[in-house]
Amino acid sequence: MAATAPPRPWPGPVEPSIDGGGPFYKCDPPMVLGEAPIYRASDSTLHWVDCLTEPAELHILHVDEKTGAAQGKARILQLDDSVTVAFFRRDKPGSYIAAYYQGVCFLDEETGKFEAVKEIIPTKERDERRFNDGGVDAKGRFWLAEIDKKAMAYGANKLPASYGEPRGRLWRYDPDGSLHLMDKGVVCGNGLAWSPDNKTMYFNDSVAMLVYAYDFDLESGNISNKRILIDRRSTYGEPDGMVVDTQGNLWIAVYDSDRIMVFSPDGKHLKDIIFTARNMTCTTWGGRNWDIIFAATGKDRDPQPREVDDGGHMFLYKPQDGSRGQAKFEFAG
Repeated sequence: MAATAPPRPWPGPVEPSIDGGGPFYKCDPPMVLGEAPIYRASDSTLHWVDCLTEPAELHILHVDEKTGAAQGKARILQLDDSVTVAFFRRDKPGSYIAAYYQGVCFLDEETGKFEAVKEIIPTKERDERRFNDGGVDAKGRFWLAEIDKKAMAYGANKLPASYGEPRGRLWRYDPDGSLHLMDKGVVCGNGLAWSPDNKTMYFNDSVAMLVYAYDFDLESGNISNKRILIDRRSTYGEPDGMVVDTQGNLWIAVYDSDRIMVFSPDGKHLKDIIFTARNMTCTTWGGRNWDIIFAATGKDRDPQPREVDDGGHMFLYKPQDGSRGQAKFEFAG
């Protein structure tokens, strides 16, 4: 078994690093790839998925609203297909909108019942593309992003120019059931989030190691002026799921890095929170005052994994500087 690898240094000036510790909740068995945590304040529950286990699973855990500590064991529902991200539906208790491998679905919280409502990727293309992360904007529209599986197989920042434009796409599914293609050229779509004033949308392409910003028009749902906000191509770690705090800072779970990285709205690296899991995958705000970051993780699936790694469990961090966020928006349909 491989020896434990020490954390690799970041190039350039060292930013403040904070010890985030180990998992607050251990899954039994550890998840293959935990994703999509969301917190519900009405009953202080944390919801997330393990999208790569067979069959895929939805986990629901009661947590203490002040500390985030687990209250008992999570309830686990087996799903009919792999679900990679889910959000609550407004005024429809017990129901989620979600992205499954081929499109949009609804899920029932009590039974795990799966209802496909919009197939976007045909079954014949399932080995070529799949859906991954998503987000809901302040008007209750559902955004979902694809993975180009062939491009992703080259590895982080290793796609040859000869490949051409990656085939992953970004979509918007509206409460009226209409579907809109919003962007393309994506390797691994992740981390959709919006600035507090709803004038900027953020989007990560994890395997390309880039964080993009767009101008966002809240009323129409249109995006424009795409630009690179954070460029990680000269270092390591893949920007994955993220949330924004009330000051507009981005809290990004960075895969293959042991950390959540925090950036200012203009892309300045502010600090890192270091955890005992190599593969941090996705974050959400939670707790009574929305002042706890909950994070999902995945197993270390490297051919030579570290001897000790807490990937596949759930983590939390309560910022000591007063940072806080808000509830993730709910789908309006």
